[in-house]
Amino acid sequence: MTVSIFDLFSVGIGPSSSHTVGPMRAAARFVSDLAGSGTLARVSAVRVELFGSLAATGAGHGTMAAILLGLEGYAPETIDNEEMESRLDAMRRSGRIALGGIRDIALTEGDMVLRPLTVLPLHPNAMTITAYTDKQIAVDIETYYSIGGGFVVTESETGRPPERPCHSEWSFSSAKELLELTDRSECSIGEIMLNFERQFRPAAEVFDRLLHIRDVMVDCERRGISREGDLPGVLRVRRRAREWYLRLHTEDPDRDPAFAEDWVNLVALAVNEENAAGGRIVTAPTNGAAGIIPAVLHYAVHYTQAGRTDRDDTAIRFLLTAGAIGSLYKERASISGAEVGCQGEVGSAASMAAAGLAEILGGTPAQIENAAEIAMEHSLGLTCDPVEGLVQIPCIERNAISAGKAINAARMALRGNGIHRVSLDQVIDTMRATGQDMSSKYKETSMGGLAVSVPVNFVEC
Repeated sequence: MTVSIFDLFSVGIGPSSSHTVGPMRAAARFVSDLAGSGTLARVSAVRVELFGSLAATGAGHGTMAAILLGLEGYAPETIDNEEMESRLDAMRRSGRIALGGIRDIALTEGDMVLRPLTVLPLHPNAMTITAYTDKQIAVDIETYYSIGGGFVVTESETGRPPERPCHSEWSFSSAKELLELTDRSECSIGEIMLNFERQFRPAAEVFDRLLHIRDVMVDCERRGISREGDLPGVLRVRRRAREWYLRLHTEDPDRDPAFAEDWVNLVALAVNEENAAGGRIVTAPTNGAAGIIPAVLHYAVHYTQAGRTDRDDTAIRFLLTAGAIGSLYKERASISGAEVGCQGEVGSAASMAAAGLAEILGGTPAQIENAAEIAMEHSLGLTCDPVEGLVQIPCIERNAISAGKAINAARMALRGNGIHRVSLDQVIDTMRATGQDMSSKYKETSMGGLAVSVPVNFVEC
C-alpha cells in the first residue's frame, strides 16, 4: 500500500512522534469516541497504563503530559505552544483535567501506571485507557499502539483494510514496482507520487500543502537559531545553534559552497534542538529524525542550480520524491525506533533525503533508488539509546551526521549509472530483519548503549 505524503509529513510537537504526538492523538481519539457514544458526561475517572518503550522512556519524551493534553481534546497539529504550557501548568497545580474540554476529573502524570517490562504483542509502544463512572464501572476501554511517525492504531484496526485504495495505477508497494511504474508512465518518482496524491485532492492543493510543510520546517529552523540556554531535562544540554549561526553568518556572508556542510549541520541541530524543547515540528518521517530532511532540503535550495532557480519547485519535487521512498519504509519495514532501532528513524530519513536530493540534482529514477539504498545500507544496525530517555544525546548530532550521509549518498549515486548490486528493496528487508534481531535494550528503552554508559552528571555532546 502506498502511504500518503501527508501522513508521513505531519505537523506536530516535540520531542517524539511515537512518544508524544502518537499518545496525544490516541488520548484525543479516546475522548472523541466517548463523546460520540454519549458516555462522556457519565465519566468520573480515567486510568492510563503505559507499556514497553512508552513506559520506559515516557518521562523523558513528555508522554504523560501529551496524554493529559489529548484527554482534554487538544491535537498536536493545532495546539499552540503557549496554550500548551499554560494548560500543563494549570493541570499540575490543580491535579485535575477537563476531560474532552468539559468534564472535570482528577488525573495527574503521576497517576499513570508504568509497565516498562511488559511488552504487548503488536508493538512496544502501547497504552491502555479506561473510563469509569462514579460507581467505578468501566464504560469504555481501549488499547492504542503508537507505531512511529505519529501513526496510531488499535488492535482491531491492524487487520482492517485501509480507507484509501491499496491498488491504483499510481500505487506501489516496492521499489521494483515504483521503478517499473516510472518506466511505463515515463514519469519521475516525484511525479508518480504527485499522481497518487491527486486521487484525493487537486494538484494545486498538494503543492500548497507541501509548501506549508516546507514553511513549518523553515520556521522551526529559525526558532532553533534564535534561542539560547539549556534544553529541558537533567542533562542540561546546551543549545548550540544560535552560537553556530552567528559565527557562520560572519564567516560566510555570501554562501560560499566551501561552507555548505557547516550550514547543513546547523539546520539539523537547530531543528532537533527545537524538537528536544517540545517545539512545533514536522515529522519527517519521525520527530527524532526531524532535522535530516530540512537540512538536506536546505542544501538543495541553496547549493544546487535548481534550488537557486526556483525554491518552491525544488521543495515540492524534493518532498514528493522523499515521500515516495518514505512510503516504502513505512509499509515494508518500520519507522519506529521502539520497533527497529534508530535505523528506522534517522536511517529512513537519510534514505528519503538522499532520494529527494538526487531528484533535484537531475538523477534518473534508477539513480534516485540507488541514492536511497546507499543511505540506508550504511545506517543498518543503528541503535536507539537516548541518554535519560531524552531526545538529545545522541539524537541531535545524529541528525546532522545523517544529513551529511544523505548528501554523500546522492552524490555517489549520480556518479554511477543507476546499476548496483544491492537493491533498495533488499536493504529495506534487511533493515526490518535487523530490527527484529536487535536486543530490545537498544530499541528506545534507555536500557542499553550510551544510555547506560554515559554518567549523567558529566555529559558532554
